[in-house]
Amino acid sequence: MKNPLSFSASSKVWEDITWIFGIEEAGFDGWEIVADGNYRLDSPENVRRIDEAISSTHLRITVHAPYADLNLATLNYPIWRESVRQVCTCVEQASAWSDRVTIHPGYLSPIGKMMPQKAWEQQREALREIGRVAAENGVLACLENMIGLREFLCRDPGELFGMTGGIEGIGITIDIGHANTMGLVREFLTCIENASHMHIHDNCGQHDEHLAIGEGTVDWKKVGPAIASRYTGVLVVEGRSIEEGKKSIRVVHGWFS
Repeated sequence: MKNPLSFSASSKVWEDITWIFGIEEAGFDGWEIVADGNYRLDSPENVRRIDEAISSTHLRITVHAPYADLNLATLNYPIWRESVRQVCTCVEQASAWSDRVTIHPGYLSPIGKMMPQKAWEQQREALREIGRVAAENGVLACLENMIGLREFLCRDPGELFGMTGGIEGIGITIDIGHANTMGLVREFLTCIENASHMHIHDNCGQHDEHLAIGEGTVDWKKVGPAIASRYTGVLVVEGRSIEEGKKSIRVVHGWFS
């Protein structure tokens, strides 16, 4: 297939790194590092361990920036400052391995719900700062569409592209599973050509379950051919285990045959 196919598992962030050797054995081209838990890139020891592990493989690397307890749209300045710092640090470290880092948008806190425009502005300012760091390091920091929880920003294409428009160093990650929790898969498919990066996984439309492809309600008979014909970048299967990843890879290969 023409698209590099990678695997990512946020469920593995506290596991020993030896699990990644199964990614290549399963037939994937790359690993998307979820930079949380044991894989935080603000730890020199973590960076050393990850670098040693991937140097013994042929895996192509992309990175997902940390998001646990961070909020790029918070109106609490110290928390906002720390959220931006952690993402920027991740981008800088990731540049040694990759030119793609996915980042999550922020969300509306109780105070943010009373001042949504201010929260929007905080998110835009965060992206400007992250984008400058990304551009300086030859990286595209790709903002991802979010799941169907009303507090999150950037759940639909209009807000996602409106948030990122005109900011240097910032791209778009389209997540099909997240789109399905919003009932907006068709709408996001119309934007595929403008995606800088893509995540694929399945769910039943209510929760972000990260099921193997074909085990939820995403209409892959429409999504698969659209991706195969209109998207040319790295395609990341997000799953809970490598065994489930193997189920997904068989389906994905069928789109390109």
